[in-house]
Amino acid sequence: MINKVVESFDKAVADIPDGATVHIGGFVGPNYAPGYLIAALARHAPKRLTVVTTAMGLGRAQSGDYAESVKHLFTMPVDYVHPALLAELHLVAKAITTFPASSGRGEGPLEALLRKGEAEVELIGQGSLAERIRAARAGIAAFYTPVGAGTSVADGKETRDFNGVPHLLETALPADFALIRAHRADRYGNLTYRGPSSFNGTMAGAARVTIAEVDEVVPLGVLDPHAIVTPGVYVQRVLQRPAVPVASWEQPC
Repeated sequence: MINKVVESFDKAVADIPDGATVHIGGFVGPNYAPGYLIAALARHAPKRLTVVTTAMGLGRAQSGDYAESVKHLFTMPVDYVHPALLAELHLVAKAITTFPASSGRGEGPLEALLRKGEAEVELIGQGSLAERIRAARAGIAAFYTPVGAGTSVADGKETRDFNGVPHLLETALPADFALIRAHRADRYGNLTYRGPSSFNGTMAGAARVTIAEVDEVVPLGVLDPHAIVTPGVYVQRVLQRPAVPVASWEQPC
């Protein structure tokens, strides 16, 4: 019987080794971030990670400041954990991202590592980042894009003209593990999303092991086949978020 549901977040990430490349999903707002998986990875604490994510997020102190500044709009969940936590714990050797800094909120954890020479960053436009990940899932080795031509992004990359427009050759970006967030799942690993799937849906299947954090695990047959965005073939592990939010990332769950 196929059952991809894992009983704990700590167990789900226990085999992520030092030096792994990890895709971390999410986009804008806490409802799209795999916070419990990020927290479990922080507790597991593998070293020299390469983290691929659209934004490295806010450090713990910055998160508190941000929550205070937006409280008139919405309440920040107590269990919202950013990829920045991994940098803050000195677990990140390299970040491949579009937004490495936390503009206007002081120096972020990744910026601190960069200043000390403890990490490096590869900047790439958000669309190109998404397409590099999608190409990895599709088995496409590389593709040409006009984005970044004539800028520092082009350094060291092959350039070719198409209809008189320079294009860069960008390579696929696979990972060892992908940590993603979805709304509902069944035990086969089929996933639906609340709102846009964003980088979560793109990263599913672009890694050797995709681990999905979901709000609810439902019985087989409950998910409308037409509503399934990520087929279970792309997902190896599924975990349901706790019914009662866990306030501290250090608490095992």
